Amino acid sequence: MEYLVLKDENKIQIETGSGLSDMMVVSATKEEMIATWDLLTMENLKAVQIRNSEDVVLGEYANLVLESETSVVQADGTILTRFKLRQKTEVELLREEVEALKVGQEIQDGAIVELAEIIGGE
Repeated sequence: MEYLVLKDENKIQIETGSGLSDMMVVSATKEEMIATWDLLTMENLKAVQIRNSEDVVLGEYANLVLESETSVVQADGTILTRFKLRQKTEVELLREEVEALKVGQEIQDGAIVELAEIIGGE
């Protein structure tokens, strides 16, 4: 038994032998499958580990993206979901850095305007 451990420490049981590009998860119900899917947020995929049942880390990954999901109802009624994860590209990482810089600059610009108004009002 292996687990995908997300940044927020939630654990998702995965089928043994699953890899990032074919992360297999068996869920008892559709609701359970959706709850698992909902855990795979951009924030939670920033840092993940794969651990075995003895809690030994088998792999560590950063900056992942959920690329696709495919689910199939099996003969026993359980749902086999295959999540395809991949690492973000350099372009995606740079785009995020630029967006963060823009937000920071907007905050700084607003603070400068407020300071100028306070100084000008004295």
